[in-house]
Amino acid sequence: MDDWEAHKSELEAIGTRVAVAGSVDSAWHAQEIADGVSFPIAQGVSREQGEAVGAFWEDDRKFIQPAEFILLKDGTVRGSSYAAGPLGRLDASDAIKLITFWESNK
Repeated sequence: MDDWEAHKSELEAIGTRVAVAGSVDSAWHAQEIADGVSFPIAQGVSREQGEAVGAFWEDDRKFIQPAEFILLKDGTVRGSSYAAGPLGRLDASDAIKLITFWESNK
């Protein structure tokens, strides 16, 4: 999440922001993460909540794998990224490139 915070001004320059991030962590640990960023962090994301957005559930360790969404202002999902492990997460610079590409091809 630090990567998204580090790119905050670049995101704002293209008219976008991180609306919310979610974590399976406890309230205490999620707050520790939230203290370092300017966007809200939801804590204690459950299996049911993860399944509602199509995230993969890690049975052995009991948590969801990353699911990331780029939303239009009306809430429509414009892009998404799902991972089944530590690789394949959408980073801020890739999101900026993707959004810039979409905007230039309107």
